[in-house]
Amino acid sequence: MNPVVRGDIVVSAFLDSVGGYRHKERRDRLLDILDVDLDWHMHKISDGERRRVQLCFGLMVPWDVLLLDEVLVTVDLDVLVRDDLLNFLKADSEKRGATILYATHIFDGLNNFPTHITHMRLGSVIAPPAAWPATPSSPLAIQFSASTTLYAVALQWLKEDRDNRRELEETGRKTRGARRDQTLPTDSETFYRK
Repeated sequence: MNPVVRGDIVVSAFLDSVGGYRHKERRDRLLDILDVDLDWHMHKISDGERRRVQLCFGLMVPWDVLLLDEVLVTVDLDVLVRDDLLNFLKADSEKRGATILYATHIFDGLNNFPTHITHMRLGSVIAPPAAWPATPSSPLAIQFSASTTLYAVALQWLKEDRDNRRELEETGRKTRGARRDQTLPTDSETFYRK
């Protein structure tokens, strides 16, 4: 078994074990942004500190396309570190011509992050990618003014998605929420009544 996963390891040794020394300048920039201490022991740090180390590990090798889930950037990071990280990601991707696909429904502080946005629902593109912020000639201008925030656009799209889901539920698609019309007891109810 790999000794790295069997016991404690110091952050500096961990990052070196996954190639951090090959990308020292980038790794060091991320260490500064994420406020990571190279002397931390992985088994003694908090979830937030561990998330910072994981982000450094995941981002220290330059990428062409980054698939970014909101959990990586919003969970366990304070507002300042999150903002610094998003600014780094945007500047880095623009400088290198790389692409970030960021799937999120949390829009705090993101108004200046995307260069393009798109609306997808159930695996289909509803609104094709459009430059952000919206301009008068943008396809988004049909529904939104140029001064509309990203949050307002997302909120509108989420409301449309919810309405669409409710229409599908009325036509027999499986519903969400409470099952008020359920007449048979569930297996759990039957078990615990005994």
